[in-house]
Amino acid sequence: EPAPTVCWMKGDKVIAEVEGRVRVESRKDLSCFVIEGAEREDEGKYTITVTNPAGEDKAVLFIKIVDVPDPPEAVKCIAVGEDCATIVWEPPKYDGGQPVKGYLMERKKKGSSRWTKLNFDIFEGQTYEAKRMIEGVLYEMRVFAVNGIGVGQPSANSKPFMPIAPTSEPTHLTVEDVTDTTTTLKWRPPDRLGAGGIDGYAIEYCKEGDTKWVLANQELVDRNSYMVKGLPTGEKIDFRVVCVNMAGRSLPAKLSQPVTIREIVQYPKIRLPRQLRTKYIKKVGEKVNLVIPFQGKPRPIVTWLKDGQPLDPKKVGVRTSDVDSILFIRSAEKEHTGKYTLSVQIENMQDTATIDIRIVEKPGPPLLVKITDVWGFNAALEWKPPKNDGNCEITGYTIQKADKKTMEWFTVYEHNRRTNCTVSDLIMGNEYYFRVFSENYCGLSEEAGVTKKTAVILKTGLDFKVPEYKEKDQCCSPKFTQPLVDRSVVAGYTAALSCSVRAFPKPKIIWMKNKMQIGEDPKFRMQNNQGVLTLNIRKPSPYDGGSYSCMAVNSLGEAVVECKLEVRVQPTEKL
Repeated sequence: EPAPTVCWMKGDKVIAEVEGRVRVESRKDLSCFVIEGAEREDEGKYTITVTNPAGEDKAVLFIKIVDVPDPPEAVKCIAVGEDCATIVWEPPKYDGGQPVKGYLMERKKKGSSRWTKLNFDIFEGQTYEAKRMIEGVLYEMRVFAVNGIGVGQPSANSKPFMPIAPTSEPTHLTVEDVTDTTTTLKWRPPDRLGAGGIDGYAIEYCKEGDTKWVLANQELVDRNSYMVKGLPTGEKIDFRVVCVNMAGRSLPAKLSQPVTIREIVQYPKIRLPRQLRTKYIKKVGEKVNLVIPFQGKPRPIVTWLKDGQPLDPKKVGVRTSDVDSILFIRSAEKEHTGKYTLSVQIENMQDTATIDIRIVEKPGPPLLVKITDVWGFNAALEWKPPKNDGNCEITGYTIQKADKKTMEWFTVYEHNRRTNCTVSDLIMGNEYYFRVFSENYCGLSEEAGVTKKTAVILKTGLDFKVPEYKEKDQCCSPKFTQPLVDRSVVAGYTAALSCSVRAFPKPKIIWMKNKMQIGEDPKFRMQNNQGVLTLNIRKPSPYDGGSYSCMAVNSLGEAVVECKLEVRVQPTEKL
């Protein structure tokens, strides 16, 4: 007594609000401190002080706010396998006021919204290996932190990652060439590539008996062969090749035995392509590009000759490598024709090959084209071969004729092998010129040899007798060439009966049902198309079944064909 005054404080701050989320409610003999919807900032030490003239009293209490933890941070994939991936993360910044007991993990395919739980029991570590994944598919991961209050919000999605495995080792590793300081290796791709494909190959070597492997290429090799340079002469060297992709290195492919670094003497040999073993023909203006492979160790000396003389570098180009020599002409001319000799020589050992190159063009026109004889509707021609054969054999001649009135040229013969011919089937009363083209490998000559004189086909007195024409009697009595055929149809579906008849004069057609003539009933439609007779029955019922016949009648006689029509009722299903 008297009633004290009450003061609530958080630290040094007085709490006097009577409304709001954090407020003080005072009643008789009672003071209440209320926090609605506690938040992390509400945690701390609170003091209540009661004071009256007789004195004061104080009480201190500590309010602890607990919550689910924050999401884990920095979720990322640090390693992948063929069907697995290793995920790491950082613990949440705020544990919710309770120790983090562990974590739950989920994954999904990139682009999907369906998450799959990876563990139902709490995982206590911060490195997790996810398994049973599909190689070559992009995945994303997220992690939940768990404490005594519950499961927190998920972390941000990890960057997409793809489970892949290294390839199998390269296959068929062999030695292709050895010199005093180099070794050329070749191999084939791995049998199993996987989803990661191949980024390239790494080639390594070491001396026999040593365990320290030296990388021969600083950058990955895309090809399936590689020349290792700078090797010590006379040493025995082991080689191995490794396939590399984004998943790492494959198992190495090794040679079965070490290679002695020493050049092997090999006799020079020219491998002349099959198409160059006969005459090589090109047209004027075309490119000539001949690749002639050869072999020999050490590298042989290569020389080219044309008709026994050195090549003129202004006219013919030559490029030579360790394994082949290329002869090229940018625009062929007739003067390039000749016999080209390739020689490869190592000390006193030599091999040669000769290539016969012929540059051809279209031939000139035939000479002295003339008409030697004219008789009846025929004219005989002869001529001499062209002076310029285009540097190759004349394969034939093309002969054309033209009427002097129109001067329109028409081909009479093509590919004529002889230097003479006879033109037949000329028109009486016309006067003709003739011309001849030469033909070789390149085609027809640009110009033709033309006759100076013309061939005149004289008119002769021919009396035309009109042949007697005896008209053939076409009359015949009706005869059915295709009879009616018995039919079975379903009620309600249009049916057709067909037959064909031959007769002259045109017969009268009568359709009958059960020996009774069918009149103008709209249910029936009768057609006659060039002797093909058709009776269409629209939506027949069982009553339309029976015997149908077709009669054809003309002045010379009559003929009848008959068939039976059965109309079936389709059964209905009971519900």
